Amino acid sequence: MEGRCQFWKDYESISGTVCYCELAAFNRPVNPDFLEKIGCTPEKRKECLGTMELNIGGGAVPMVTQPPVEQPAPVPVAAAPVVYCDPPPEVAKTVVGVAEKKAATALPSLALLAILAGAYIALGAVLFTIVTNDLATYIGDGLSRIIGGMSFSLGLILVILGGAELFTGNNLIVAGMLDKRVSPKQVLNNWFWVYLFNFVGALVVVTLFYYSGIWKANNSAIALRAVNIAYAKATLPWSEAFFRGILCNWLVCLAVWLSFAAKDAVSKIMGIMIPITAFVAAGFEHSIANMYFIPMGLILRGHEALQGLLNPAVAQGLTWQGFLFNNLVPVTIGNLIGGVIFVAVAYWSAYLRPLAVSRRMIANGKV
Repeated sequence: MEGRCQFWKDYESISGTVCYCELAAFNRPVNPDFLEKIGCTPEKRKECLGTMELNIGGGAVPMVTQPPVEQPAPVPVAAAPVVYCDPPPEVAKTVVGVAEKKAATALPSLALLAILAGAYIALGAVLFTIVTNDLATYIGDGLSRIIGGMSFSLGLILVILGGAELFTGNNLIVAGMLDKRVSPKQVLNNWFWVYLFNFVGALVVVTLFYYSGIWKANNSAIALRAVNIAYAKATLPWSEAFFRGILCNWLVCLAVWLSFAAKDAVSKIMGIMIPITAFVAAGFEHSIANMYFIPMGLILRGHEALQGLLNPAVAQGLTWQGFLFNNLVPVTIGNLIGGVIFVAVAYWSAYLRPLAVSRRMIANGKV
């Protein structure tokens, strides 16, 4: 319709095409004669409204409340409704659509985007370590956890708004499989490669941060914090790491879910930040974040800068075996359960399964 009406406007936003009638959106005074002059007939108004509803779920057009007269009074125009976020059933459909796109992504692009996601999460972990290296001394443990969680949110914000492939978020692809849009083979293929290259991305940041020397700041307090974080994670009992992994990815996948619901960048950031802050503050375990946290501690534990500062028991107790078998394995399994069962399966069952059942019944002639 653009080009046929001077008052029709549309543009591409972060959430897709936004279109509106300038007369209605800005409450400009109009009268029936004016509408007739510009060709704004009832048929044209119906066509415009349909386009708006298709793209943004609603809209408004100039409304004629009286027939043309010689001296018509201005006609009040309703303002266009503002849609701040999609309702959960629409988000469920969005998740299925995104799952199809992710499952169809070619391996070269998938690998590169997965490396970026691993690096982004690691950068969030770097910021968390720096911000919290001595913060609890000044504001206490609770507030330090909250601020640390907000800092760590950087990682998922970069993944979602920047565009990248994160294993834990991609657990939601199961919704596409349940809806018969993605095959089990595609799901496993995506998870395998994304997990592997997330690890690569995290190790890239480990290397860059080590050689940056920034960890030496504050009399190596940042390095000491990094090693203590790694030790605490690598020495968790298997069962605790497992259940913390479940709780973690329940919240991470909810953060992704909320970002799909939001219509603008600020809302997406807030939707991501609140659940991520909660999981970090609570001390839950994220497999991809731990691909940075524990290797960083393993590299720094024997550095001469920490001689006399680090408890010898910590240096000895922090091992690659503890990283892989005491943490990464149980946390990864827990992450899968948290994201797949508590978010993907739960929401698909609540919102899309009834539709799938109805479609099958119609196809079988039972309705």
